[in-house]
Amino acid sequence: MTRAPPSTSSRPPKGRGPAGRLASTARSASWQRLSEEIQACRRCPLGAVRIQAVVYRGSLRPKVVFVGEAPGAEEDRLGLPFVGRSGARLDAAIRELGFGDGSVGILNVLKCRPPANRFDRAAARTCRPFLDRQLAFLEPQVIVTLGAHALEALDPGAPRVMSAAGRPREGRRPPIFPLIHPAAAMRSRRWAERWTHDLAAFRRWWAERGTRTL
Repeated sequence: MTRAPPSTSSRPPKGRGPAGRLASTARSASWQRLSEEIQACRRCPLGAVRIQAVVYRGSLRPKVVFVGEAPGAEEDRLGLPFVGRSGARLDAAIRELGFGDGSVGILNVLKCRPPANRFDRAAARTCRPFLDRQLAFLEPQVIVTLGAHALEALDPGAPRVMSAAGRPREGRRPPIFPLIHPAAAMRSRRWAERWTHDLAAFRRWWAERGTRTL
């Protein structure tokens, strides 16, 4: 049974008066235009085989953005990222970390499902301006990459994901914290243990980070 995903919403603006409401409305409208541009995109062959583009779910003012690789069949059907089995694993991890829906966002490097779920690097290059614009708009304090392709896209100089996962990459702004893909955690006990270990490392790092100036 498909879960109801967290709704896309923005936190209330700091200003409660007309100026604050106007700024919030303009921000929402800007995001809506970007989302519609992604949904209408046919710049690569994936646009001809998808059901729909998969844009985003979560807060429009997130502290943390989780970046996956590509939509799967369920995401293609519903138009939302991480709503299948790996999404259930990710949502459970987000709850365990203590983040509410208003603190996180979730998206993918690829906006359309690739055939046979095989990551398409050429399509990723076409999608990249959308990814960059989304992250620039959202301005997260931290980006968490999920899987090898997401890490490669956002930090090409990083080690392979099995070496990088569980360790912050603080040479970038915002910093990147790599994790293995949640789907990998469902393939074996070994990967499930690695997923749990690296989440604990992220929790400790985030707590330490809270004691510093962001």
